[in-house]
Amino acid sequence: MDIFVFGSGAWGTALSILLAGNGHRVRLWTHDPEKAAAVTRTRKNPALPGVSLPPEVEVTADMAGAEGAELALFASPSNLLRRTAKLAAPHIRPGTVIVSATKGIEADTCLRMSQVLAGEIGGGCPVAVLSGPSHAEEVSRHMATGCVAACEDKAVAELVQNVFMNDMFRVYVNQDVVGVELCGAAKNVVALGCGVVDGLSLGDNAKALYMTRAMAELAVLCQRAGGERTTCSGLAGMGDMIVTCLSVHSRNRRAGLLIGRGAPVALALREVGAVVEGYYAAASVVSLADRLGVELPICRCVYDLLYNDMDPEKTVHRLMSRDRRSEFDYRWDKK
Repeated sequence: MDIFVFGSGAWGTALSILLAGNGHRVRLWTHDPEKAAAVTRTRKNPALPGVSLPPEVEVTADMAGAEGAELALFASPSNLLRRTAKLAAPHIRPGTVIVSATKGIEADTCLRMSQVLAGEIGGGCPVAVLSGPSHAEEVSRHMATGCVAACEDKAVAELVQNVFMNDMFRVYVNQDVVGVELCGAAKNVVALGCGVVDGLSLGDNAKALYMTRAMAELAVLCQRAGGERTTCSGLAGMGDMIVTCLSVHSRNRRAGLLIGRGAPVALALREVGAVVEGYYAAASVVSLADRLGVELPICRCVYDLLYNDMDPEKTVHRLMSRDRRSEFDYRWDKK
């Protein structure tokens, strides 16, 4: 299959390596002609140290190459996705399968990434989502990984499954696009907060409490937005949260770790040295929750840490001193 990948960061590069290994013709797009020339010459992308691009991956700064693509994969940062899609739209022919590998919710509109792509590229192209616990550093090194391909059209989901799947990259199909995308966006917020928990040295009990209650928040948000609560217990939900909260590769966790240790937010974001999606997602997730009338105490606390200079230790106290409540919505009088 002829595949064009928009976004030459770590994730777009890792997926390009994967797809080339599966026998597809792959062109990887970067907005920077100098970067395209350098990566073509060295077969190295600074975003993935120690990893070499196979010769089958063509690196280009020319979007016109997408005109013959059968599948267009978008792996741009969430805050740049609309701009990239708008530029790409004239080069994508009707019927091309669009796959979003970007996790986030657009600021201002609260649209999911698949909605942004569908709006910019048009209704003539089916849109699917690829998500799950999948750090680029490990995928690029062919380490065992599992993801989900989500689309309301089963045939499209299965096509994406077949394109990406191999012996080290398992792909499961999922119909719940809403739940998959909301989990993918919100888990970045949760992971940033989990880094704060580690930065404050609160211990494993606190981390388990934090992650479990954060998952409960995501389940309520997904259901209220039209998704399925069960998605939160799958790879796109629990799986992605685990890896993003605990992995040394997680930029969101690293940023939170620095904040928990006392670094100002702006400094922590700079120190990470790459896009920290949880920073942008915190504002979008809270905005969406307000629109839907959903209470998200953990995500809102992370938002206040990032945007309202809330003290990390006071934030912990705020969460721990909330009113008593039942863990689940039990019917105590049910016999």
